[in-house]
Amino acid sequence: MSNRGTSNASIVLALCVALTACGIHWPWRHREPSPPPPAQELIIAAADGAVPAPIPQFWDRNTLLLDLTAVSGEGGVVLRPLPGHVWPIRLEFKVQPGRFVHLDVTALERVVFQVPAEGAPVVFRLAPGAYLRDTAQITLRWSVADGSAR
Repeated sequence: MSNRGTSNASIVLALCVALTACGIHWPWRHREPSPPPPAQELIIAAADGAVPAPIPQFWDRNTLLLDLTAVSGEGGVVLRPLPGHVWPIRLEFKVQPGRFVHLDVTALERVVFQVPAEGAPVVFRLAPGAYLRDTAQITLRWSVADGSAR
């Protein structure tokens, strides 16, 4: 092979390495969507007067999502709108399967959600008629015992 052939092979090899390195950062590659910014629409107080569990709040259009993925075991909180605010049109609760068995939501109506034992996080939607605009508070209770939330 001549010197020119070796030079061409080196150039082709360098281009292949460069293209492989650029493949990691293709400009049309889709990035993961950023998480929604946190919101502060509800006052969250522990049901028993203790320090409440950390429950982040996020807006998803006109739905307020309460992220319960960090809570586990037995517990509960009381939700109230901030002074001067009303309840969001829709409420959702994101839970991590395996952390507790039931999520009990009590407002105008009582709704008990069964949490799967394993899998990816699940979002439960509270029906619009479960609470009204003038509902004073909504109580959430989560439990690990199979019959305690009924």
